[in-house]
Amino acid sequence: MSKHHKYAILKRPLITEKSTLMQEDGRYVFEVAKTATKLEVKEAVQEVFGVTVIKVNTMNVKGKMKRFGPKFSQRPSWKKAVVSVAPGDSITLFEGV
Repeated sequence: MSKHHKYAILKRPLITEKSTLMQEDGRYVFEVAKTATKLEVKEAVQEVFGVTVIKVNTMNVKGKMKRFGPKFSQRPSWKKAVVSVAPGDSITLFEGV
């Protein structure tokens, strides 16, 4: 797997109130590519951020229905990954949030 592909797996970090509380336990939340597997997410986080990943939990998030006047449309579905890192490791991207 090329390094460019690893950057394509991790789309963006998810910074919410719940994910900020999870950071205290060494868990970080990312939006990832829908086709990414747990192993690919683990390798991408280890390579990009230089941390040791213990566990990866993934979930598919269904897009919400939205109304635009008389018509209904659906937002796109996406995949979320919760990454647990080794004690003592942290991802600096999330520091100070």
